Amino acid sequence: MLPLQIQPESHIPLYVQLRDQLRALVHSGELRSGDRIPASRELAVQLGVHRTTVANAYAELESEGLIQGHVGRGTFICGGTPARQFTPLPRQNGNGGVRWETLFADERGEEALSRISPDIPADSIAFVTARPSDDFFPVEELRRCANAVVASAGREILQLGVTDGYAPLKKVILEMLREEGIAARNEQLLITNGCQQSLDLLCKAFLRPGDTVLLENPSYPGAIAIFGSARVRCVGIPVEANAEKLGYAGLDVNVLESVLMQNRVKLLLVTPDFHNPTGTTLPIAERRRLLELAARYQVPIIEDRIYARLRVRGTPVPSLKALDRHGLVIQIDSFSKVAFPGLRVGWCVGPENVMERLRLVKQATDLHTDQLSQATLAEFVRRGHLDRHMARMKKVYGARLEALEKALEQHMPEGTSWTRVDGGMAVWVTLPPGFDAGELLIHVRERGVLFIPGRYFFIQNPQLNTLRLGFAGLDEKQIARGIQTLGALIESELQKKRRGARRVDAGHVALV
Repeated sequence: MLPLQIQPESHIPLYVQLRDQLRALVHSGELRSGDRIPASRELAVQLGVHRTTVANAYAELESEGLIQGHVGRGTFICGGTPARQFTPLPRQNGNGGVRWETLFADERGEEALSRISPDIPADSIAFVTARPSDDFFPVEELRRCANAVVASAGREILQLGVTDGYAPLKKVILEMLREEGIAARNEQLLITNGCQQSLDLLCKAFLRPGDTVLLENPSYPGAIAIFGSARVRCVGIPVEANAEKLGYAGLDVNVLESVLMQNRVKLLLVTPDFHNPTGTTLPIAERRRLLELAARYQVPIIEDRIYARLRVRGTPVPSLKALDRHGLVIQIDSFSKVAFPGLRVGWCVGPENVMERLRLVKQATDLHTDQLSQATLAEFVRRGHLDRHMARMKKVYGARLEALEKALEQHMPEGTSWTRVDGGMAVWVTLPPGFDAGELLIHVRERGVLFIPGRYFFIQNPQLNTLRLGFAGLDEKQIARGIQTLGALIESELQKKRRGARRVDAGHVALV
């Protein structure tokens, strides 16, 4: 019998528990290629769960290539090596392979990160990613910029550089910041390998195991993974997608104040503009109140501004960094959403002594960010290509957002709601009560549509009836077809629930 334990009281869906445990058995080598596992009906009886629970877990494992069912024979572990498995190295004494998993220093939760960037079938309509559409990459302009910098400064940029960043790139970024109301000096700016590295550097520079960090709930899984691996205490501050509850959509500043009163907090991470995953934008009054609370309780704020330049309608709101009068805000940003995510170039701006500490940490990590990428982007910005590219992409994303909103209005059944956003790359959807977006994904994937279930974004108290729809990478026709398919399936499931409820009511009346 397989060593499986299902916990009905857990907030994690039963099929997810089963799927993850079976996957772990494969990756640890306890289940090997060719091993037969119980039929779904047999395992359901053993575990005391519904057969559909087992069938859903098996369906996901089969889609990952870990198992395969054969009619009349059963279900077997596949012969191929799973994506995250390894081939053990033989010991010199010939007594077997090294159990590498027993040597790992921690248990990093890669689940959420892998789920928000899965392998996407070519013929699917995938509302999965929140990243630029590569259909519009100005490749020729970038090539000319790369050629120019190699011709003029090839020897310099191909040599080791300074950890702070390539000087011409820092100059153009400082000019961008000044246009946004941030008068930063060169010593207050550090070039990084995107916002992900900025968060990692801040974590290493500031945090010790046991420190308390406040994150939005839901939040970006990459941030959850970084802080989780540091063994700090992560406390979630709710983000309200429905403006009616607070009078605005975004971080619940009332809860934040209560948490600050009761905890000694080391850092607060917020994404006030087009928050990932909900798409909400914090109003200026709440931004000022947030800064006031941070000053009162002496808690530094990390402001993730990666989506802020993607506003397609409405009036821009000043950043926390631009509003900061106490030197509490460290702002992180990147070219990844506005231009080329593959170049991995971002930056961090804050107090000079903080940037000096981050520079030392970065120097020990990777010496410096790739110089050719930095130099090429500096030339790309200097020639005006970035401004032109962003103007074009705002029109593209604006049209795609309108197509998504129109399709949601037309096809989503009653009881479904979603955030009204003015930019960014994603919309947050709340399904009618009783729905599990993870279960829904299994069925809609068979129809060629993909999305990200909301549970992967939560630190605490996951709302299983939520999902994120990324719209930037799909054209208007794909968006319309995808939402029509998704809406039809939700309506079908609602009708099944209604019929089931009527049968229960009829049975109750008969008994009475």
